Amino acid sequence: MISSPWLLFIGVALVSYLVQLNLKRKFKKYSKIALSSGMTGRDVAMKMLQDSGIYDVQVTNTPGMLTDHYNPANKTVNLSEGVYNSNSVMAAAVAAHECGHAVQHARAYAPLTLRSKLVPVVTFSSQWVSWLLLGGILLLNSFPGLLLAGIVLFAITTLFSFITLPVEIDASKRALVWLSSAGITNSYNHVQAEDALRSAAYTYIVAALGSLATLIYYVMIFMGRRN
Repeated sequence: MISSPWLLFIGVALVSYLVQLNLKRKFKKYSKIALSSGMTGRDVAMKMLQDSGIYDVQVTNTPGMLTDHYNPANKTVNLSEGVYNSNSVMAAAVAAHECGHAVQHARAYAPLTLRSKLVPVVTFSSQWVSWLLLGGILLLNSFPGLLLAGIVLFAITTLFSFITLPVEIDASKRALVWLSSAGITNSYNHVQAEDALRSAAYTYIVAALGSLATLIYYVMIFMGRRN
């Protein structure tokens, strides 16, 4: 029989795959629906930043698909190739969402501030956690402290995943409110923009739950080392 931790892993992996598949399907669908204004993702981003009184953030084009992100270190909204020059509902939603992060940064939104402070720690943890967990499992009986150290580092990355959730959800809320108030979306395509951002949010939720499931798995190994 398959043990319960493995059932949990398989379940999370399956849900993650379906969520990613759904996001790509929504991206493709809503990328074909043009805004009546003809504004591109770049135009939407620039306008939202200006409407929010933010003038020190640059909007740039970054290669790849679904690579859109806001970088608080150099204050740039980085839009993917399918968003930057596109005048679709999807492009507007994604661009506004990333600008939502810029607004969070400008307003000192607490979860984003905490998340930014954790980045160096998470970067360090990511470099060593796999080696510590592997070594900890191999040397479990003789040196259990090694696995415990790996669990602590992995717990930090899991915490980071959960702190990311309110940051992403709030950015989407800010984006949707602005898209409607600025007249970028109407009663018809606003629902589509909301659906697109909701689908994107699901990926972060699944990632956080997957990280938690993995953490529980390693804790169970550590706790059961004497069995």
